[in-house]
Amino acid sequence: MKKVSNSRSNSSKTSDKPRSKKNDNASKGDKKPRKFEERGDKDDKKPRKFDSRGPKEERGPRRFDDRKPPRKHEGFNREDDGVTEETFIVVGKNPVMEALRSGQEIDKLLILKDNTDHVLKKITDMAKKQNIIIHSVEKARLEYLADGQVHQGIVALMAPFPYSNLQDILNHAKAKGRDPFIVILDHLTDPHNLGAIIRSANICGADGVIIPNRRSASLTAVSVKASSGAVSHTPIVKVTNLSQTIDELKKKGFWIMSTDMKGNPYFKADYKGSLAIVIGNEGTGISEKVKKQCDFSVSIPIHGEIESFNASAAAAIIFAEAAKQRFQ
Repeated sequence: MKKVSNSRSNSSKTSDKPRSKKNDNASKGDKKPRKFEERGDKDDKKPRKFDSRGPKEERGPRRFDDRKPPRKHEGFNREDDGVTEETFIVVGKNPVMEALRSGQEIDKLLILKDNTDHVLKKITDMAKKQNIIIHSVEKARLEYLADGQVHQGIVALMAPFPYSNLQDILNHAKAKGRDPFIVILDHLTDPHNLGAIIRSANICGADGVIIPNRRSASLTAVSVKASSGAVSHTPIVKVTNLSQTIDELKKKGFWIMSTDMKGNPYFKADYKGSLAIVIGNEGTGISEKVKKQCDFSVSIPIHGEIESFNASAAAAIIFAEAAKQRFQ
């Protein structure tokens, strides 16, 4: 009997090439076709899911509106609450409370239904004493009227904001027994900055704020909320022409101070007497015409890597120095 060796022959050892598919198929004969071979010709294959829809031109266009979820505040209408373009909307606990304290005319108060907040109860009691209409409403209605602002469960609807005039500012200072201190905003465009500056101005003893009638941020729910109620205690004046207003202030004995990167350090300036501080636009600063009317300018020294302050932050620093010199 011929002995069978367990080791491969030298010829098989040296041939490491894989066997060809042709030889494999020939050796196996009628083997079961592979999975992809069962599909048959390309034309005979089962249509895919998107192919079953038919040609593109035969399908109706898919409307974008069909994919939109229902609007969150659908069914609400501002006219139902008597809201017009002139209606002044105040949102948030503190702004509404300050509006009540200042005696501003509030047409209607909307408060979150079934709330247990003690601050809202206090506001409700104040409103009842002033015979203000109070409605308990759902949260969705407050969100609709607040238009994205944090309402804290309360919205007040008021008549158009009662803007003051220049004489009101002077009378405000006279009633306090001090020289008038005024803030002039040269076409500030961010309503949040506007509200924050009014807040800082009030805290630091300013008697009023002057803003231009056009190309400037106006008092909205955003600015009122950012002011934390300061708009209710600070005379706000809208003027048609800032240059003419500055000339009028000069005739009344005011010094006009501008805030400019090239000015002297703010803490070296004199803030006493009748003073108006001009804060410029967030991007372009104070206009050239207004800058020429200013008597002197101040700046905030920069010691870090950032080259400039936010308008409201810079204003707060300068107003604090004014308060330090005027009231100490």
